[in-house]
Amino acid sequence: MTTFDVAAVRAAVAGTRFADVRWVAETGSTNADLMALAAQGEPGGIVLGADHQTAGRGRRGRTWEAPPGSAVLMSVLLRPPAPAVELVTPAVAVAAAEAVEAVVGPEAARIKWPNDLVVADPASGPDRKLAGILAEAAWPPGSDIASGWRAASASQRVPVVVGLGLNVRAAGRQPELDGVAVACDEIADGVVSREALVEALLVALDRWYPVALDDPVRLWEAWRARSATLGRRVRVDLGTDDVEGTAVDVTERGALVVETLEGVTRTIAVGDVHTLRPAPPG
Repeated sequence: MTTFDVAAVRAAVAGTRFADVRWVAETGSTNADLMALAAQGEPGGIVLGADHQTAGRGRRGRTWEAPPGSAVLMSVLLRPPAPAVELVTPAVAVAAAEAVEAVVGPEAARIKWPNDLVVADPASGPDRKLAGILAEAAWPPGSDIASGWRAASASQRVPVVVGLGLNVRAAGRQPELDGVAVACDEIADGVVSREALVEALLVALDRWYPVALDDPVRLWEAWRARSATLGRRVRVDLGTDDVEGTAVDVTERGALVVETLEGVTRTIAVGDVHTLRPAPPG
């Protein structure tokens, strides 16, 4: 495993709001570490990465495991105004897709609702997962159990930590993930630099984060243009039941709009999407 050159990354992103880049060999979870720093009052813009995570996690309590040095495992601390909290994940998704395109190749990554990057299978099979994004918020900011829950005001800043796990090298991957996951070096057919990916991601996020705050319509236009979900037949696992139909849009708050097989429009805030093959004609 090569040592991550954090000094080179800091130099490359020195002019952005994400110049405070920190890197460790191993930690439990970069998200958990940054949430702890947020609770101590640290400012937004801190980036923390690790060569290896022992307790990395994804949505619904799932774990994220990768051999040391084989992935970009990093988190970013942001403090958006309360109304923009739900726009952080799509901003990171668009920035990450742009970064992969810049470093690996054009059209290399698409965005799968709600928080994954995927690559289309060359044999027209299921999309393969390239990256996962997990955003966690201290909501409302400054709250504690004794005080009870209270809504954040529109001007209040909310600590949000966004974690990214991006597969870079396929070596050492668990065999059961073949055909399910994909790494950047498989797409590029050669060595891909973790430093280059992190640099490209932070530069892109420096552009898209203010767009998320000031022009969410533009952000969602960019998200739709890179979507691997919209226009496709899907099954959405809601935990208690499934919704099957065609994904037709996302709302301004990021919910997925599905036109069901029964012709009913459903708006889904949370769920796991499975892309299906098109229905046969007739």
